[in-house]
Amino acid sequence: MAIKYNRVLLKLSGESLMGSQKYGIEASMLFHYAEQIKELVGLGVQVAVVIGGGNIFRGLQAAQSGIDRVQGDYMGMLATVINGMALQSALESVGVFTRLISAIKMDQIAEPYIRRRAIRHLEKGRVVLFSGGTGNPYFTTDSAAALRANEVSADVILKGTRVDGIYSADPEKDPNAVKFDRLTFEKAISLGLGVMDMTAFTICQENDVPIIVFDVSNRDNLTKIVQGEQIGTFVGNV
Repeated sequence: MAIKYNRVLLKLSGESLMGSQKYGIEASMLFHYAEQIKELVGLGVQVAVVIGGGNIFRGLQAAQSGIDRVQGDYMGMLATVINGMALQSALESVGVFTRLISAIKMDQIAEPYIRRRAIRHLEKGRVVLFSGGTGNPYFTTDSAAALRANEVSADVILKGTRVDGIYSADPEKDPNAVKFDRLTFEKAISLGLGVMDMTAFTICQENDVPIIVFDVSNRDNLTKIVQGEQIGTFVGNV
């Protein structure tokens, strides 16, 4: 079957690694994602991944514990490196070649971010795991995903969530929430939808990189999306 998206950036939340736990990393979730990514690689799709760190530490909540906001954000970036290392290990255990790249210099465990090198890894069929956010405080991993997707010329950002797309309200709280099949960036921004932050939406809008929000718990969804099936909610300029 034909491939619609040849180079994708998969955005996963840190919470998606928790599984049934209240925090941390559940091994079964690592392999759930590793097997799906392996299928994409087998189809010839070039895959980059950005993972959040909310399962370990969330910078925005640091102030509640008396930690300075900037310090808290850096702690959150380190959490994404831990998650990146865990997913790297899972991917390599199922035979996928990877490169872990950190926006914060950590020579012993990750490569520094160099755009041309990252693109070359993708061209060679390696899964590139971007960690450390943007390397700067005050930016979320959604913003990091938008930034890296644009820098490596990804065809689309695939945002994995617990629900099957974008709704007018939280479907887990509001039974009357209506699902959108397609949205323009302008509409998504004007509605103030919380599925991604406004910085991420704006970066993608200005550079015409679409976002597909989908249910990542269904293991067939990733493959169906790259093959062009309508899954989840498509957000673009038209």
